[in-house]
Amino acid sequence: MTEQFVFLESTLICPNCGRSETEEMPTDSCQWFYEGKSCSKALKPLKGDCCIFCSYATLPCPPNQLGDSCCG
Repeated sequence: MTEQFVFLESTLICPNCGRSETEEMPTDSCQWFYEGKSCSKALKPLKGDCCIFCSYATLPCPPNQLGDSCCG
């Protein structure tokens, strides 16, 4: 059995203002909302994505990194 490495930090890029913030991702739940630090607009996942990291970040959430289809 091989171990898989999971990244726990990803950089969110706000589609409204373009500001980027590196955030720690939860490993046991989805994060459905995020408030942009610069523009204060609420981000929600895009249709078909399980969380904001899968929609707006440089790396998907930990479950998707491991090949799961969603945070479940």
